[in-house]
Amino acid sequence: MGRLSRAPGEGGGPVSTRPLISGPRHAVSAGHYLAASAGLAILEAGGNAIDAGVAAGMVLGVVQPDIVNIGGVAPILIRRADGRMESIAGLGHWPKSLPPDLFMREHGGKMPRGVLRTVVPAALDAWITALERHGRLGFAQVAEPAIRFAREGYRVYKLLADSIAEHAKDYASWPSNAAIFLPGGQPPPEGALFRQPDLAAMLQFMADEDRRAAATGGREAGLAAAHDAFYKGDIARVIVDFIQGEGGFLSAEDMAGFRSRLEPVVMREWRGHQVCTSGPWCQGPALLEALLLMERAGFDGLAHNSADYLHLTAECLKVAMADREYHFADPAFTDVPLEALLGEAHLAARLAGIDRQRAHPGMPEPLLGPGTILPPPSQRPLPAIEPDTSYVAVVDAEGNAFSATPSDGTYNGPIIPGLGIIASGRGTQSRPDPAHPCGVGPGKRPRLTPNPAMVVKRDGGVMPFGTPGGDVQVQAMLQVLLNHLHFGMDLQEAIEAPRVATYSFPSSFAPYDYFPARLAVESRIPATVREALRARGHDIKDWPDWTWLAGSVEAVSSDPATGLRLAGADPRRPAYAVAM
Repeated sequence: MGRLSRAPGEGGGPVSTRPLISGPRHAVSAGHYLAASAGLAILEAGGNAIDAGVAAGMVLGVVQPDIVNIGGVAPILIRRADGRMESIAGLGHWPKSLPPDLFMREHGGKMPRGVLRTVVPAALDAWITALERHGRLGFAQVAEPAIRFAREGYRVYKLLADSIAEHAKDYASWPSNAAIFLPGGQPPPEGALFRQPDLAAMLQFMADEDRRAAATGGREAGLAAAHDAFYKGDIARVIVDFIQGEGGFLSAEDMAGFRSRLEPVVMREWRGHQVCTSGPWCQGPALLEALLLMERAGFDGLAHNSADYLHLTAECLKVAMADREYHFADPAFTDVPLEALLGEAHLAARLAGIDRQRAHPGMPEPLLGPGTILPPPSQRPLPAIEPDTSYVAVVDAEGNAFSATPSDGTYNGPIIPGLGIIASGRGTQSRPDPAHPCGVGPGKRPRLTPNPAMVVKRDGGVMPFGTPGGDVQVQAMLQVLLNHLHFGMDLQEAIEAPRVATYSFPSSFAPYDYFPARLAVESRIPATVREALRARGHDIKDWPDWTWLAGSVEAVSSDPATGLRLAGADPRRPAYAVAM
C-alpha cells in the first residue's frame, strides 16, 4: 500500500498505492488511461500541451460517455511558456428565445428533464478555439484518437458499467439513448466492448471538412471548416431540428453565432505561489476564497486530517460555498462582487463568524447584499448525484500548461439520433427562478461546477490540476493543494490522502438539495476523528475508505530544479498519469 505518511496526524497512514509519475519532456494526467495515452501520443507526434490536452479531452468524451459529452461543456485554462494565461469558458448560453418565466410558469419552479435544459453545446467550440489560438496541429489529427475509440470501441470498466446500470431507467427513457447504452435492452457488463459508431461518424465528418479546407487554405482554414460543420452546417441543422422537434428552444442563430468567451483569469498570491482559476461564471473563485480563509485563520500547527484541521477546512469551505450561492453567476448579466469577496475586509468578517469549536448548523448568512431563499433540508443521505465531468492536465517540454474540465452526462436528456451526442443539458445548473443570481435567462450562461485550476509555483514551476465531482470539486482541490504545498506530500500522495466534503449549501444540480451541517468523510480517517467532528456539530456521513464521490483529482507539475514533469492521478476513478 505504500510508505507511512511523512506528515502523519490523526489521519495518517498509507500514502499512495501508485508511484509518482515523471519524465524529462512532458506529462499528461487524465480521467481515463486511454485519454492520457492519447495526449502523450500527440505530444510525441510534435504537438504541444494544447494539442495534447484537446486530444485527451475529446477522448474523455468517448471513453467516459456517462460523465462527459462531446456536445457538452469544456472550460479550459491555458498558460503559455512565456507566462501568458487565458481562460476559455467552454460554456454555452440559454437559447435567446427561451421565455425567462418558463420554468416558474409551466413547471412549478422545477427544472424538467429533457431538451428544455438545453444550452448551446460549447465543448467542440472550446476545443477548436484552443487549437486556433495556441495549438500546432489540425482538428483531424487531434481528433483521431477520439474517432478511433468511438469506432473501434474500448473495454467497459467497472465504474462505467455501474453508472449505466444505475441509470438504466433513465437511458431507457429515450430510444436513441437506449440504442447505445442498453444494447439488447440491458446495460453492458464490465469487460464488454463498447462502441459509438454515430459519434465516430460525426467526428469523422468534421475531420474530413478540416482536411479538405486545410489542403488549400492551411491549418486555420481547416479548423474554421471543422467548426462551421458543427455550428453552421449539416450537423447544426440536425441538432436544431431535433431539439425543436422535441419542444426545445435552441435555434440555428444560437448555434451559428456561438463562440466561447475568453474570460479573465482570477489569480491570488498564496505563500509566494500564484493560484489561478476561471471566473465566477463557474465556481472556481470559491477555491481561492476557501484557501485565503484557511491561511488567515492560521493552520500551521494543525496535524494533517486531525479534527481541528478538518473542522476548520469544512467551515472555511462552507463560507466559500455560501458566497458562491449568494453571488456567483454569469458576469455578463450579473454584477459579481468578486474583488470584495476576496478582499481583506470580507475575509476578516467571514473569519469572525467561524467558531473553531462548533460547526455552523447550516449555510452561513450573506454579508454582502441580499441572501437567497434556502430549500428545505433534504431527507436523502446525500444529494441526487449527477454523474458527470472528468479532467485533463498537460505540461509539455517547452513549459506550456493546459487544464480542462470537460463535462455533461448522457442520461438526463435525449441523444440526437445519428450524431451520438446530447446537446448540452447544463441548464440544470441554472435556477428555475430568474430572480436567483444564477437564475435562468435567455442568452445567459448557467453557473458551472467544472472549474479547471492552475498554480504558478514560487520556484517557477507550473501545476495544472482539477477534478470531477460537482460541488465536491473545489473541496477536493483545496485539500489536495494543501496536502502538496503545505504538508509536503508529493502529488500522488496528496491525491490519495483521505478527504471530506461538506454539503451544507444547496446543490448546484436540480433539484438543488440542501443538507445543513452534513459532512461526508472517507473512512480511512480514523473513527476517533470522525467522532470528534460529530461532537462539534457536524452531521457525519461515513463514506467508504475510497469513493468516487470524493472527486478524482489529476495534476501535473513542472520542477525547474530537475527539469522533470511530475504527474499524479486519482485511483478513486479510472484516471492515469503518463510521462516521457
